[in-house]
Amino acid sequence: MSLFQGLMDWTSRTFLPFGTWGLFILAFIESSFFPVPPDLLLIILAVANPHMALWYALVCTLGSVIGGMFGYQIGLWGEKALLEKFVSKSKIEKVHKLFERYEAGAIFIAGFTPIPYKVFTIAAGVFYINFKKFVLASAASRGLRFFIEAILIMLFGEAIRAFLDKMFNWASLAIVGVVLLLWWAYGRMKHAQRTHQAI
Repeated sequence: MSLFQGLMDWTSRTFLPFGTWGLFILAFIESSFFPVPPDLLLIILAVANPHMALWYALVCTLGSVIGGMFGYQIGLWGEKALLEKFVSKSKIEKVHKLFERYEAGAIFIAGFTPIPYKVFTIAAGVFYINFKKFVLASAASRGLRFFIEAILIMLFGEAIRAFLDKMFNWASLAIVGVVLLLWWAYGRMKHAQRTHQAI
């Protein structure tokens, strides 16, 4: 058994007995420092009680977003206590401008895909990203992910569990990849139109 698999098993044994509260706590801590995603518990609970799947998705979303807000605060504290000791203020400002330009998109991608969400919640605080945009992007991405999982379980039950366990992360990356490709193609098309009109 791998170390991570052992941690996943421990997580399930520890939080599952607490039901909804266990799911909320796991979603909260995963968004700021814990390595095991709350999808593990969400899937187990929703498969056992499909009629409550949407409720579990809502609890998971709320826990994750509130935990992300805590991660944001960790980033703020870390910036003041640690970051400026190792990185110059000018470099911090450059990174801040880059993050600020793409903040909502970067946070949404991290929240929807298997990219470690906690890294982005803390980085958002470190680089003092607009807090309102951060919360909205977090709520949209985490809610979309967890509600898709819940709806799939409501529709297909236990049969969909293997897909969610093994393939959903890859599917989420593929969805984001397609969206980014379409966004890039749209940008190129608009640029070509403006160029043509300018001639």
